[in-house]
Amino acid sequence: MTSRLSARRRLAVLAPLSVALLVGATVRAAHADSAARAVPSSASSVKRSSAADERKRAPDAPYAFRGIPLGITLDEFRAGSTVRATPVGSVPVCETDMLAGSLGMSLKTSESLTVACRWAHRSADGWRVSQAVVDGAPAQDHVLRFARVDGQTALRLYEISFVVDDVTAGDLRGALADRYGAPRLVTRTSSAAGGALPVYVWENAVSSITLCFLPSTHNGTLTYLLKDPDAWVKSLVRQWQASSPEAG
Repeated sequence: MTSRLSARRRLAVLAPLSVALLVGATVRAAHADSAARAVPSSASSVKRSSAADERKRAPDAPYAFRGIPLGITLDEFRAGSTVRATPVGSVPVCETDMLAGSLGMSLKTSESLTVACRWAHRSADGWRVSQAVVDGAPAQDHVLRFARVDGQTALRLYEISFVVDDVTAGDLRGALADRYGAPRLVTRTSSAAGGALPVYVWENAVSSITLCFLPSTHNGTLTYLLKDPDAWVKSLVRQWQASSPEAG
């Protein structure tokens, strides 16, 4: 009888303890599950914060195409190892190079006011223009333009332009919107294109990115442009054309 009473007393003591342990385990599991659910939310928050930081910095610096920023000098562009073209082994060729003529480019001196460059590669038949890679797809055409900033002797990159297919252009619109925010939509009318051309523009204080859809050709044009040089570059080109021996 005494033994049975002792057993009952032990059960009476252990039962609340077991319940407490069970409740504690349940609470800890709930906290763990809540923390696990919070991880993706935290990661998304960090991603949004990073994108916001990038947009915040954008007004202070020129836009860059895959690591090639507007405003760099021609010497910096040549010295860099960044080549965004196919096939592998492509190199920059500029109008100041002897190869320029074989690629259908003008041949200029190092004293020229403006210089254009393209990526090119050596083939079995000689040198050929390469295809720039834009959003993972080969572009149909590309050119990088350099000009002398007023008061400086160095040629600086002021424009990068490409022609891409409409599928790539659509992907680019989404990718650029994710990186820089919603674009400004400008509608241009073109008789050659047979109607309105949708144009999307991203811009900051010093540069712009313009994506234009060409419905008639099912292509798009992508242009990175440094703002400040635009007016005086055109002025310099007009001066150069006026002073050219072939002018008039």
